[in-house]
Amino acid sequence: MSSQKLVIALTKGRILEEVLPLLEKAGVIPAEDISNSRKLLFDSNLPDVQLMVIRGSDVPTYVELGSADIGIAGKDMILEYGSQGFYEPVDLRIACCRLMTAAPVGAKLDSPRLRVASKFVNIAKQYFARQGRQVDLIKLNGALELAPLIGLADCIVDIVDTGKTLKAHGLEPRELIAEVSTRVIVNRAAMKIKHARVQAFLQRLQAAVAST
Repeated sequence: MSSQKLVIALTKGRILEEVLPLLEKAGVIPAEDISNSRKLLFDSNLPDVQLMVIRGSDVPTYVELGSADIGIAGKDMILEYGSQGFYEPVDLRIACCRLMTAAPVGAKLDSPRLRVASKFVNIAKQYFARQGRQVDLIKLNGALELAPLIGLADCIVDIVDTGKTLKAHGLEPRELIAEVSTRVIVNRAAMKIKHARVQAFLQRLQAAVAST
């Protein structure tokens, strides 16, 4: 982690689109158009602030290990990774959705051992353990809706926004596991070493959230 620059890791995709206006309100503007660039590391209008754009699942790793001082990622990614290695001081209240179980419409999930497909295997494991349910977890990175249709799994654990994709595949949302929104996480060492700059940025960001 650079002792000179404040490095902020951003999540690609929908979160990036929604967070850039907040960053601008907080006084941080990329020096070039992030959305039309293949680069991963960007300068900003502030000489001591750099932005990196990476996969959401990687943001917690970069922050915990100190390659980024601050990260912006979905709560789903933070829960899946585990949040012991950094602070989580701000909820940006953007890219909101729900993490839920889903199954074929009307299906009875009463077998003694469920087959559950998800990319959130750690979250699913912890959730069903709290329910006292025995499960076999199947890790998939996409097309989760297919798993129950072809008999690969009894149910899935996935992000639900409008629910239209589930409905199109004959599935229905069942149990709410977590409300998901975009959060700010901070490296523990950076919070001490760069405390003044980190706090100043967080305060500006909180003010930007409050003004929306």
